[in-house]
Amino acid sequence: MDTTDEITELSSKDEPRLKPIDNPTGIKKKLAYWFTKKKLGKVITPVKVVQARMPETLSLSQKLMSIEDNLSLSDELIFYIKSFVATLNGCSFCIDIAKADAQENIDISKYEQLLNYQSSDVFDKSEKAALQYVEQATLEKQVGDVVFEELQTHYNEKEIVEITWLNALENYYNLINRPLGIASDSLCNSQP
Repeated sequence: MDTTDEITELSSKDEPRLKPIDNPTGIKKKLAYWFTKKKLGKVITPVKVVQARMPETLSLSQKLMSIEDNLSLSDELIFYIKSFVATLNGCSFCIDIAKADAQENIDISKYEQLLNYQSSDVFDKSEKAALQYVEQATLEKQVGDVVFEELQTHYNEKEIVEITWLNALENYYNLINRPLGIASDSLCNSQP
């Protein structure tokens, strides 16, 4: 079996590789469970797998969410970047949570065209430039001058840093969820 087959086999399991902790101990963990259940309708698997075992990441997650909430980028562009990067990385949990977060505020019909953004007429030039930038950064870990220069024609320096940060953040989440086998929690169908 080659490495690709092994990765496909390991990533196709329905359950996370570490058993979710349903009854946490400690006030910090219990509060995290209560908060996510109130906000999302259920305690999400990353909380039960990651934060339950490493509660010091709770404050980091809260800080990252706060920063993301205050980006100057449009909610729509944030959704497309997060969804596209999660799709490139095959992170079904992150795709699901992005769609659940966006479903009340954003017309997600463009989502169906995301993988064909370059040839699709539903994305404008600035969206295409941002998607091309995060695609190249995600897949190649660097970005060519032509792609960066196109991004600069549509976004100011602060926005470019925000796009870069958002891409790195989404890759961070994907690199936690995928290896641990954390899949979709079907959040799109379970909003409170």
